[in-house]
Amino acid sequence: MIELEGVPELIDPVMVAAFEGWNDAGDAASTAVAHLDREWKGEVFAALDAEDYYDFQVNRPTVWMDAGVRKITWPTTRLSVVRVGGEKPRDLVLVRGIEPSMRWRSFCNELLGFAHELGVELVVVLGALLGDTPHTRPVPISGTTSDPDLARRMDLEETKYEGPTGIVGVLQEACTHAGVPAVSLWAAVPHYVSQPPNPKATLALLNRLEDLIDVRIPLGELPEDARAWQVGVDQLAAEDTEVAEYVQTLEEARDTAELPEASGEAIAREFERYLRRRDGGPAAGGHATDGGEGTYLREGPSGRTRPPKPPKPDPEDDESSED
Repeated sequence: MIELEGVPELIDPVMVAAFEGWNDAGDAASTAVAHLDREWKGEVFAALDAEDYYDFQVNRPTVWMDAGVRKITWPTTRLSVVRVGGEKPRDLVLVRGIEPSMRWRSFCNELLGFAHELGVELVVVLGALLGDTPHTRPVPISGTTSDPDLARRMDLEETKYEGPTGIVGVLQEACTHAGVPAVSLWAAVPHYVSQPPNPKATLALLNRLEDLIDVRIPLGELPEDARAWQVGVDQLAAEDTEVAEYVQTLEEARDTAELPEASGEAIAREFERYLRRRDGGPAAGGHATDGGEGTYLREGPSGRTRPPKPPKPDPEDDESSED
């Protein structure tokens, strides 16, 4: 572990974490944290000891050349810090790594030790799961917490999930026991097109994160990437009658389920978001709220794989998000 020397005193810090692996369908969550790190030029100040948490036969190190010298990069979890400017500047502590192979409780305790040392006020863990959701509709994002006060204040759900969990659920529970406010945001990724990347899901996560912590997130090329992904999947689905029919079934189920959401309260919330976007003014590269969760956008260059033919939908088998 690297010491915290050289880290400045942070302003209203929020820790945002994501982990590759079981909790990261389509790499949507880890890509979201990587985007924040890249756009705000994060500086790594700590890394967990890979020997303590990873099975190198599962997550293998990589070899690379640096000016003719062979070097090894070990799989681990790294922490960086970024400062978000504006009228109300605040700092983000970004945690990005791979779901550990062992010693999960020690892993979470070490991350919480950093959070305590840095004065972190809130931990937000991003995740993505596979679900029966059509790629043609806005990406469903669920926000959950174990804290009833936080749920009321931030318009979140109190988690009631029961079943297998990953490091996202374990870290959130560790935060609860340590008295650190914690939220998990989950994006639902269509199970019939689960291969990474999924820029549309990444965009939706950043959009919800922006609302949650009240910052403006620059998007760079992400909206264009998401739009092209949408177009690419549309084309692939159109080439297969069974997939096209299945997508239509999901669309009808989704639209029917969302009819009650067109309430006065939901419309008022959306109008408030519109006013915040307008008052914030435009900025170079756009922001996460510019396109909302319904922004679809650039297909990846090449190498698209054909989505597998999905099984017929079973209403009893709908996958729900975990905490």
